[in-house]
Amino acid sequence: MKKILQNFLFVILFFLIISGIFALFAPDQKALLKEISFSKFVQDIKEGKIKQIKVSQNEISIIYKSGEKTSTRKETGVSIFESLNNYGLEKEKIAAVEDIKIEKEKESVASWLIPLLFFILPLLIFGWFFWSIFRQAKTGASQTFGFLRAPAKLFGGEKTDSEKIFFKDIAGIEQAKEGIKEIVDFLKSPEKFLKMGARIPRGVLLVGPPGVGKTMLARAVSNEAKVPFFSIAGSAFIELFVGVGSSRVRNLFEMAKKNQPSIVFIDELDAIGKTRMPGIGGGHEEREQTLNQILSEMDGFERDTGVIVMGATNKPEHLDSALLRPGRFDRLIVLDLPDIKERQGILEIHCQGKPLATDVNLMEISERTPGFSGADLANLVNESAILAARRDKTQIEQKELLESIEKVLLGPERKSHLLTDKEKKITAFHEAGHALIAHFIPGTEKVGKVSIVARGMAAGYTLILPKKEKQMKTKSEFLTDLSILLGGFCAENLIFKETSTGAANDLEKASIVARNLVVKYGMSKLGPIVFGKRNTLSFLEMETETEKNYSEKIAELIDKETERFIKQAEGKTLKILKEKKNILEKIAKVLMEKETIEKQEFEKLVKKGA
Repeated sequence: MKKILQNFLFVILFFLIISGIFALFAPDQKALLKEISFSKFVQDIKEGKIKQIKVSQNEISIIYKSGEKTSTRKETGVSIFESLNNYGLEKEKIAAVEDIKIEKEKESVASWLIPLLFFILPLLIFGWFFWSIFRQAKTGASQTFGFLRAPAKLFGGEKTDSEKIFFKDIAGIEQAKEGIKEIVDFLKSPEKFLKMGARIPRGVLLVGPPGVGKTMLARAVSNEAKVPFFSIAGSAFIELFVGVGSSRVRNLFEMAKKNQPSIVFIDELDAIGKTRMPGIGGGHEEREQTLNQILSEMDGFERDTGVIVMGATNKPEHLDSALLRPGRFDRLIVLDLPDIKERQGILEIHCQGKPLATDVNLMEISERTPGFSGADLANLVNESAILAARRDKTQIEQKELLESIEKVLLGPERKSHLLTDKEKKITAFHEAGHALIAHFIPGTEKVGKVSIVARGMAAGYTLILPKKEKQMKTKSEFLTDLSILLGGFCAENLIFKETSTGAANDLEKASIVARNLVVKYGMSKLGPIVFGKRNTLSFLEMETETEKNYSEKIAELIDKETERFIKQAEGKTLKILKEKKNILEKIAKVLMEKETIEKQEFEKLVKKGA
């Protein structure tokens, strides 16, 4: 309301200035009339030419019977009749004029507005100028202290109109939902737990790879319990200025306590919750102060406080141990990547409200998407809808869903990436080698698709579908993976007697697998020993060796064992390819013609050549 009033006053002031300028410089309409002498005016009255006379102060407007308009002036302080008498004009002649109007003297707008504007306008301008300066100073001061407030977003509960997400809207994390339902019960009816002397966990840590639904699960808890949900990223606490993070933490918990029962959700908790170590620099110290403030705030909760702190991270191994002790984040909820049935459930949820064709088989899509998270599957369905719309279709067909898998995995087709005939032939034999080894080597998986269409950084690809999704792998399965990875390299060597750079990525992966068999899994002749200390990012499948705790002699043995695994896999792969060379050539020929071979056609080619 205050802002509206200020804008209204500004508009009024603006129009006053414009009207003053207009009044000052606007031309006088009377000055535009032709002016005659007073004696000529008297003479025209005598001759009976004048129809109307209008007197306004000293100005006299004249309208002739012919329609002509003129003007003249009389003496100041003398009436029109006295002036005419002084010029010897008879009263009868004056009376012969049809209409004589005499306006009473009054001040014009310009006579008082112009002096007023000259006096008041400068005062108004200076007043507005200083008011703007003071207003900006006041706003700056409030902003100076405003950045100490936590930039948390409010979701969930009954106080907001945000999109409602409930447990039924989330599929693929059934165990996680079961583990967190008691949090909902506590927020709904805490008295039931307090009567039994139970203390609900103050902090709940959601751990899982990106895209599995950690934030969605936290929002679902707030909506199920109908409580406010304050969401903030861990990085939002850290600023350039010292003490800002601690102030924001205090402000966030104050808001949560005022609105209890409530949930405080800190996404990417590892941004501020990393293990504290002695360091140099204000940024590091600021992060530690912020973490210390979070720890002290969580310690300050009373037993009956209705505030639950939820954190999410995909790097739990980086968190400070003080965060994970009982009384803080003492409840760990692990969210895994969905299995085949859970992926089907997620696809069904994301397909709701979308026009699906009758040929859509979501089970086939879930079979072809091992390792996909919930976010990947949502992106897949969205890409298929975009693809169907671009093709001017009214329904999403199975074809669009299958093409979207490859787009999400590898990226869109690179139609501008044209291969020469020789490159196309090399790529065809390379991918045929992968597919053939994957089909014939014992204990391998099913081949879902073979293609030499360039996508992303790959010139071609072979889609291998697992028969069953596993949480653990044996030594024989790792050796099988090595043979499949070397299938393209060996096929090129067998057919062309040389290899290309297309096998570089396969060789890199094979070297990592072979080395891990020796140094990480203890599956080599060196025995069940782990060599080297590592910094492991378990959910991101990344790790780096941080310390070499073995001698140079052992390092030489590790290299020899790694080489042995590679050579054994290469020998096994070449043996199979030589035995099935005719099938290899058939598959490569079809690939060069069609560019893509689906599972059914691949199996027919293999059976004909067997």
